[in-house]
Amino acid sequence: MEKMKFIKFEDDGMIPNNESLAVAIYPGAFKDNPETIEETFNKNGWTNSWTNGVFDYHHYHSNTHEVLGVRSGSALLLLGGEEGQEVEVHTGDVAVLPAGTGHKKISASADFQIVGAYPGGVSPNKKVGDIGERPYVLEDIQNAPLPKTDPVYGNEGPLLKEWT
Repeated sequence: MEKMKFIKFEDDGMIPNNESLAVAIYPGAFKDNPETIEETFNKNGWTNSWTNGVFDYHHYHSNTHEVLGVRSGSALLLLGGEEGQEVEVHTGDVAVLPAGTGHKKISASADFQIVGAYPGGVSPNKKVGDIGERPYVLEDIQNAPLPKTDPVYGNEGPLLKEWT
């Protein structure tokens, strides 16, 4: 696996992002066995999982963190809102988005599939950056509990070190 990347995003006035926690990118974490992504997330306590794509508009979840693992194909995602950062993801890559982190799909290959899950199986809310969502979403983001495990590595993962 390539070196992990951590990216922090500021509140852009529409998308709050997370002032305390960085997005974690695990390049190639499941490159050799993408079919085990969902099982691994679930085994590590990241449940309420699904397989689909990523919405093509900015959205975020204020009440929970989210892990996304690329099961097939590739995509260009925009993380952090309109002024955020484009991130290209490929089969086997994983991204962990802290509560509040904006994300949207810019483009994707025809075979793009992603597995998503949430720590402790929380049901995510979906926010789109409407002004009426504030200020309670800011409180939700700060109150989203830290995960007990790393979605990829379980009890010993780099996410736990980075997010403490």
